Amino acid sequence: MFYWIYDIPSAKLAVIITGAFVIFSWLGTFFARPLLRTFVRTRSDINDLIGYMLSCFGVFYGLLLGLLAVAAYQNFSEVETIVSKEASTLSALVRDVSAYPEPERTNLIWNLRDYTRYVVKYAWPAQQLGIVPEEGNIRMVALHEQLIEFEPKTKGQEILHAEALRQFNNYLEARRMRLFSVTTSIPAVMWTVVLIGALMNIALVWMFDMKILNHLFLGGFLAAFMGLMIFLIASLDNPFRGELSISPAPFEDILRHLMEE
Repeated sequence: MFYWIYDIPSAKLAVIITGAFVIFSWLGTFFARPLLRTFVRTRSDINDLIGYMLSCFGVFYGLLLGLLAVAAYQNFSEVETIVSKEASTLSALVRDVSAYPEPERTNLIWNLRDYTRYVVKYAWPAQQLGIVPEEGNIRMVALHEQLIEFEPKTKGQEILHAEALRQFNNYLEARRMRLFSVTTSIPAVMWTVVLIGALMNIALVWMFDMKILNHLFLGGFLAAFMGLMIFLIASLDNPFRGELSISPAPFEDILRHLMEE
């Protein structure tokens, strides 16, 4: 339900998320703080008590944010590796079919050019919307049928044909992994825990007994850092979405090479 944030430029999104946390903290300082203070104002050592609780809570919440940031980065890196592997396998397949005799070579190159153009111009924009592109299956079936119809006439052609089929199967596996990764993201329940934890963290700051200016400064400082952390995790989450998403640059390079064939 929050996928609309990926339509916003990263710098602007960072300012929006950080600003929202700071404004929420400041509003709570004026409106929620007096209500929360009624439950703790009878204790003279309340600042020490809240400080201990905030320290303990901050450790667990900091671990949660840190682990989520690492998990989001690992997911992003793994998907980026999958895309690079798929592009490398496709490039190897292009090299193999380039050695086929005519007219098979021209037909195979044409099919690969058509498929790569589809990946760059249609499949990738669909992935950026969270849609798993399926139309490439038809092109893969057509390419496979054309490969298996080829009958080698020499020993060299037999070796070349076997290698091309192997590369084609490797590419299908890499492509399937990319399609599975389109919907990779942090579960919604974890995002819910993160947001509730941020609210609890800010609420503890509201309970401190200090001057209003100190509240605004310390609460805003803490809220801004939490906002930046959540922005970082959200930017790395959903590897194909947003300004920091994985680009189709490897496939664009292959397409430029195929256009020269």
